[in-house]
Amino acid sequence: MALLVLVLVLLPSSTLCSRAGPSSKHGGHGGGHAKRVPPPPASIPPPPPAPAALVRATCNSTAYYDLCVAELSADPSSATADVRGLSSIAVSAAAANASGAAQTAATLANATATGTTAGVADGGSSTVVQKLLATCAAKYGDARDALAAAKGSIAQQDYDMASVHVSAAAEYPQVCKTLFGRQSPGDYPPELAATEVALKQLCSVALDIIALLSASNN
Repeated sequence: MALLVLVLVLLPSSTLCSRAGPSSKHGGHGGGHAKRVPPPPASIPPPPPAPAALVRATCNSTAYYDLCVAELSADPSSATADVRGLSSIAVSAAAANASGAAQTAATLANATATGTTAGVADGGSSTVVQKLLATCAAKYGDARDALAAAKGSIAQQDYDMASVHVSAAAEYPQVCKTLFGRQSPGDYPPELAATEVALKQLCSVALDIIALLSASNN
């Protein structure tokens, strides 16, 4: 027994503590609540993709840079298109405008014929306006067809003929405006006036890009 007491006295206290087992740092489950982990911050949506470098460089050569970038970037294929592909996209945008204008003019013509168009006089005046709107619908249809022909010319790398078709498409709406100016100046629909301006600008963008192709071919 004396020998056991002597051994215990000689052992270091650290050894005794380690043999006694780990001590508890918390006094059981009632020692407080666990901290709540805050939710992760809301993710910030990524910014819209910047226009492709070739789109920006190509549009820098046009008279309507912002319109050019907007219309080309709206087509996903512009991200991988070459300049010829971009010219085709520009022509397609102009064709979509012309097609929409043709439909608008036809709708207005039908509404005028049935007397449901506001701001158009009754009788002979409404008949004149109805005929003018029908002519406008046909002219915008001609513009759409000319732009379709321009796409075909671009595909065949006949850029001179493509320019001829696009230039013709830009002029067709002018016939509509001129006829209204001569026969019924106060009745030119604002919808067509806005579309005419937009089509001219889109055709200008297409012509400027086609000019780049013509220059690179020479």
